[in-house]
Amino acid sequence: MAQRYTVNVLEHSHVALPPGSVSTTTVPLTFFDVLWLFCGPIQRIFLYEFPYPTLHFIETILPHLKHSLSLTLPHFFPLAATLTCPLPPNKPYIRYTECDSVSVTVAESDADFHHLIGNHARDNRAFQSLVPKLPTVRVLPDTEQVAPIMALQITIFPNSGISLGITFNHVAADGRSFNHFIKSWASINRSGGEALTSLSLPYHNKDVVKDPGELASTNLKDLLIWDYSNPTETVPEDNVRITLVLSRARIEKLKEWVKNQSRNKNDPELGPIRLSTYVVTCAFMWVNMMRIQEKLKEGETGSDHFDEDTHYHFISVADCRERYGFAVPAKYFGNCLAYFFVSAKRSELTGENGIAIAAQAIAKTVSGLEKGPLIGAEHWTSKLWEVVKSGDLVTVAGSPKLCVYETDFGWGRPKKSELAHIGAYGSFSLSECRNEEGGVEIGLVLGRDKMDLYNEIFVQGLENQYPLDFAA
Repeated sequence: MAQRYTVNVLEHSHVALPPGSVSTTTVPLTFFDVLWLFCGPIQRIFLYEFPYPTLHFIETILPHLKHSLSLTLPHFFPLAATLTCPLPPNKPYIRYTECDSVSVTVAESDADFHHLIGNHARDNRAFQSLVPKLPTVRVLPDTEQVAPIMALQITIFPNSGISLGITFNHVAADGRSFNHFIKSWASINRSGGEALTSLSLPYHNKDVVKDPGELASTNLKDLLIWDYSNPTETVPEDNVRITLVLSRARIEKLKEWVKNQSRNKNDPELGPIRLSTYVVTCAFMWVNMMRIQEKLKEGETGSDHFDEDTHYHFISVADCRERYGFAVPAKYFGNCLAYFFVSAKRSELTGENGIAIAAQAIAKTVSGLEKGPLIGAEHWTSKLWEVVKSGDLVTVAGSPKLCVYETDFGWGRPKKSELAHIGAYGSFSLSECRNEEGGVEIGLVLGRDKMDLYNEIFVQGLENQYPLDFAA
């Protein structure tokens, strides 16, 4: 049964940039940005231990936190701006004016902080209560739609902890850019207002992202004909959030197992591959989340018969800052992500070499990005829609490379970080392991009544299927 808890709003305010720090600025959208126009907002939560009462936080911590945010925002001004969507054929853009600001909500929760920072099943609604909704879209007289980019919520768990929940529109920034912002804010807050060094400043010139073949127009045209009224995935009302931790030792065992499968099975599909932690973790999750999806379909249809030629799909993105065909600075602020799609037949993924075949397919696709991450980019949105409609897909959000557990505002490292926006069954989140270098944390959301599937596939079944000592 779900736990009962309340979240009471204590304060609602807006934090603006220092007067005169940034003038009115229009930021065009690149083809990388356009891809995320109709994506739901990104929601990241950081939970910190803070064994003091609410009043102590309000009086001593909150003023400095707001002040450091104000000092940080001029360097990352698109996050304080609005997304403006005029009527076609005019293109959307981001616009900052000196009256713009970031909405900040301060709340208090009676939920059990120490329960929320665990890895066990926790009520997902508790996490949804820790992230703000973006303010309502405004419709101007000329029918332009204007939507704020980011909102923040700080929630206090009296005498236990605090959470920082951020909701932002993916159009403005990818995970790497957002990570740059949040760590910069943390640094300024931790140092008492010390300015960022020139080497730490973001790069805002969108001209470095060239658009070969009018990709922005092509993908925007495809996006506008999507049918958003009938989502293929429904997140259950009563769901739980679980963190599956793969230690460094377990990942190394998984890599070795995949290598042995590739060497011993004399299968032409299993050639030599470069096995990274990302590749084997995603292969492991793709195959086993596919198993969960099939178990759910069995329950719905009463049939365990599946077409062996059905293709299952894995979708992810790759940072192009180091892959792009021309110089994109490492500190570039915005989106610089290439979609990549991996497919395999059910018969391949459910066989005894399933994870090895999945790893082979993912590794080959990732390796191919080095030859040109924009190959096929004109078909990204149409391909995405085709795969989403099939429903047979697994996606991943986040990356261990973002090092979310290094986000220290002066209260120590986070006790937990979660991506609140991941849905059920078809998506998972990925981050580095807080407590061990080289390990990973995987976030999953499941219906409360489907926990038996998690135990069957990810706990009891793993040790029987693979000699990896995965049992809890």
